[in-house]
Amino acid sequence: MSALVTVEDLRVDFDTPTGPVAAVRGVSFTVERGECVAVVGESGSGKSVTARALVGLAGPGARVRAGRLELAGQDVRGHRPRDWRRVRGRLAGLVLQDALVSLDPLRTVGAEIGEVLSTHEIVSRRERAGRVTHLLDQVHLPEPERRARQYPHQLSGGLRQRALIASAIAGEPALLIADEPTTALDVTVQAQILRLLAERRAAGVSLLLISHDLAVVAQIADRVLVLRDGRIVEQGPTHRLLRAPEHPYTRQLLAAVPSATSRGRRLAGASPAGGARTALPARPEVRADDTVLDADSLTKRYGEHTVVRDVSFTIARGETLGLVGESGSGKSTVARIVAGLLDADAGTVTFEQTPWAGVPERARYPLRRTLQLISQDPLSSFDPRYSVGRVVAENVGPDVGRADRRDHVVDLLRRVGLSPDLLDRHPRQLSGGQRQRVAIARAIAPRPSLIICDEPVSALDVSVQAQVLDLLAELRATDGTALLFISHDLGVVHHLSDRVLVMHEGAVVEQGPVGDVFTYPRHDYTRSLLNALPTLVTAGRPEERHQ
Repeated sequence: MSALVTVEDLRVDFDTPTGPVAAVRGVSFTVERGECVAVVGESGSGKSVTARALVGLAGPGARVRAGRLELAGQDVRGHRPRDWRRVRGRLAGLVLQDALVSLDPLRTVGAEIGEVLSTHEIVSRRERAGRVTHLLDQVHLPEPERRARQYPHQLSGGLRQRALIASAIAGEPALLIADEPTTALDVTVQAQILRLLAERRAAGVSLLLISHDLAVVAQIADRVLVLRDGRIVEQGPTHRLLRAPEHPYTRQLLAAVPSATSRGRRLAGASPAGGARTALPARPEVRADDTVLDADSLTKRYGEHTVVRDVSFTIARGETLGLVGESGSGKSTVARIVAGLLDADAGTVTFEQTPWAGVPERARYPLRRTLQLISQDPLSSFDPRYSVGRVVAENVGPDVGRADRRDHVVDLLRRVGLSPDLLDRHPRQLSGGQRQRVAIARAIAPRPSLIICDEPVSALDVSVQAQVLDLLAELRATDGTALLFISHDLGVVHHLSDRVLVMHEGAVVEQGPVGDVFTYPRHDYTRSLLNALPTLVTAGRPEERHQ
């Protein structure tokens, strides 16, 4: 039997004002029926463009050429938009990273799925509502009849992602293309989505998985393709490739994955040959009386719903405190209270020995620059009219004169691994990793005592994530900067944090040194988080639940 997907010598170029840019350069692969093939690589490697070219969505200005490009035996090279509409949904379903953007905000979930059923004439109009309910039940959406009547913004991230998968499988496609389907989801919801994708494969559906999360790939993929600069540099069975990678780039990607075993060592500086990682600078000694932040009995309510319940913690100078828990556990609400962006209903926050919560902003103003925030989506926090240079310069302290400001900004960009050539570009012209490093450059500009990091690396590929984590560790060591690090990625938290707080339903259910909590968890909820975490087994790395 022939392969479901056959790609030979795929090339995708984009027309730009400065000339054509090659995004995919001669890629060839197959996907067998019922097989899961994963495509991994850094941002800009061509993995998403490759996947989207299979369904006619390579992008504006794209020129797609191939020796062979076949889906279910059908040559799609000469397809027009009308032909592609028949392919999408019926031959191939597409699941993207951000379901909120992918789903129509003006239509209910049921109407979104119903359109697929109508377009491809899957069932009659009379049977449509029942089929929508059945599909939502298939993807384990609770109360499917009620959810079908809701709009995307009324669902949580995990429920939206499941609704998007229901829409993608509504046309009963033989191929499901999943482009970063679990990125930015907490670990338990990620486990649910992975189980759902595995169920579709068990039902005979082929999967093409695009992901930067190698632990996710290890969990579900049969084969892996490693892309770099638009070319496949290595491919093979998942187990073999992860345990015995042959190409230096593959080894570099694997070495950059954070875990318990990488603590105190650089990730980006790890040897591609598998040698020892370079040590990070030692963290400064922390005195018991050198507390930067003291949060005591924080409580926040919305109506009758308590979202933060009696939360207390301290952060010492140069210390990293990890804050973990599922979506809705109260992590980001705690961060906003600590940042002075939201008032608590009860409790106190003291920052640098000064009352911080429940006081007028003018009372916080003298210390405002010494507490900074790095968010998951830095683009939304930048003024779109500003250049990179101006975004960073607006946060430089008054001790730097106007004449020296540009040179100081250049130094900050170099410190976060960015070229001065980016000074005059706008953030929307940068990659996700570059934007996140601009956000870090802006945050460190005033030499803060505390940086609140709210999911700062969740959407970054593994190599850029490694660079950002190394940079944060260096700031802690060299500047004594304290970090409140919020993340759903327990491997990242284990690598970077000194202590960890586990939140569930607004309360702290467990806390302590990160090694103790993750190795010997006492609370059932902590154990459930660790059990849901996908594991990555590679050469020289033992299998660990808490990676």
